Amino acid sequence: MIPQYLVDFDLSALPMVETDVLVIGSGIAGLFTAIKASEQQRVLMITKKSLLESNTRYAQGGIAAVIAEDDSPAYHLQDTLVAGAGLCRSEAVEVLVNEGPDGVKELIRLGTLFDLENGELALTQEGAHSHRRILHANGDATGYEIVRALAVEVNEHPGIEVWDEHFVVDLITDRGECIGALVQKDDGSQVFVKAQATVLCSGGAGQLYRYTTNPNVATADGVAMAYRAGAIVRDMEFIQFHPTSLCYPGAPRFLVSEAVRGEGAYLRNVKGERFMDRYHAQLELAPRDIVARAIVSEMESTNSTFVYLDITHEQPEMIKHRFPTIYETCMRYGLDMTTDWIPVAPAAHYMMGGVKTDLSGESSISRLFACGEVSSTGVHGANRLASNSLSEAIVFGRRIVDRIQSLPPLGSLQVRGTEPSSVDMNSKISKIMEEQKPVSERRLRLQKMMVRQVGLRRNGEDLQKAMDKLQQELQFFDQTLTHKEELEYANLLTCAWLVTSGALHREESRGAHYREDFPARDDIVWQKHSLQQREQAIVEELMS
Repeated sequence: MIPQYLVDFDLSALPMVETDVLVIGSGIAGLFTAIKASEQQRVLMITKKSLLESNTRYAQGGIAAVIAEDDSPAYHLQDTLVAGAGLCRSEAVEVLVNEGPDGVKELIRLGTLFDLENGELALTQEGAHSHRRILHANGDATGYEIVRALAVEVNEHPGIEVWDEHFVVDLITDRGECIGALVQKDDGSQVFVKAQATVLCSGGAGQLYRYTTNPNVATADGVAMAYRAGAIVRDMEFIQFHPTSLCYPGAPRFLVSEAVRGEGAYLRNVKGERFMDRYHAQLELAPRDIVARAIVSEMESTNSTFVYLDITHEQPEMIKHRFPTIYETCMRYGLDMTTDWIPVAPAAHYMMGGVKTDLSGESSISRLFACGEVSSTGVHGANRLASNSLSEAIVFGRRIVDRIQSLPPLGSLQVRGTEPSSVDMNSKISKIMEEQKPVSERRLRLQKMMVRQVGLRRNGEDLQKAMDKLQQELQFFDQTLTHKEELEYANLLTCAWLVTSGALHREESRGAHYREDFPARDDIVWQKHSLQQREQAIVEELMS
């Protein structure tokens, strides 16, 4: 069984720090929420690395918002609903498409320098978008530019305190409310942070998989600790695989933005043939799940480990100007985008599910909020529309702050700490000594299993095998966890269990979830959400 807390603690014996708003994570969601909250309240931001290390930093394509005169929120709404494959919450999407443009203006006010063309904001188009509505910065370094601008604001703001190199171990609850978090410092000591409101902005779970576009910090910490605290998580089976990550000997699985296809790149198999016309009418601009599975099919039929992305027919000057980061990275490995086809393959990219929230970003636990990839607001449904995630973070970050400002003061605390373990310590230690493997070995084994059995294409037999292995691996929680690597693995293990159980439960194919044994989408039976809560069986939530 997955425990409520990863470590034993006694709040009365721990040092305590108080703040108005605790923000966990430093991507666009965390930075923006902290800035908005600091206008009226004290904010403590905690990041396990640094302000500049997050998924946002590596977001290349851009941020989606209705800017062009020939575009409209209605078009953006429709595109998002289509991509979400029937599981988007329409009210949440309406919030996104109508409030997103003002959010972009706020980013500009805070110093973000988006690219311009002839004095106007430059816009591009990405897969499944009907209009050019993607703003970008420095060509293909949009995420980094947004984080840079927001980090400057955070560092200079007197109302925001930042703790780098700190690890949030667990959320602390009292009488159905989140009252803060247990935090481990880089020296191993612990502190209790008491907060009027806690905001999870901890990103996604890309490190569940052997091949991912996510940085090493994306270890599912937020969704795992929220689940342990008793929060409802939703739709965890929907993991988006980006179709095109660099697949070349000696190179990392570097993201090759969807915007490259948006600017005219072709996909070719190893025989040099374009193939997307066999899979979808939108060709290379089809929804990501369709493109990713098409690539896997071509790889299998040609006995290859990659396909090619070809933009050599475009002007070299345009390629270098529009995609400087991708161009320079490829050149580092001897690949010239202007003359060479780039070998690519799918990699785990984004978690559509997460901590279930309302339209104010609040979870099922009072005073606990979630923003960004860790959340499930209802915007993304079964398959995120490209570049909607950055918009979602700023739109719901602002809504979270509005809700926090209406909260009544936190009352006196009754929670003390964890109960002593009833397990005989000698037998526990003996068992651990027999079965313990290095955490790095466990993590790699988990990642490989997730790729093989809970990846792009799934079936009941493999999913059940994965569940059986995960059930055995839950004994990891029986040992004393101390080091950050152990705590991260506990979070990955928790999230792997959530993803796998959700995938086994959903007997259909929809969006990013594809079951070979149930290849059809079934709106009659399965147009509903999967809800998971600690010590509860999976329940289903009908679409409103």
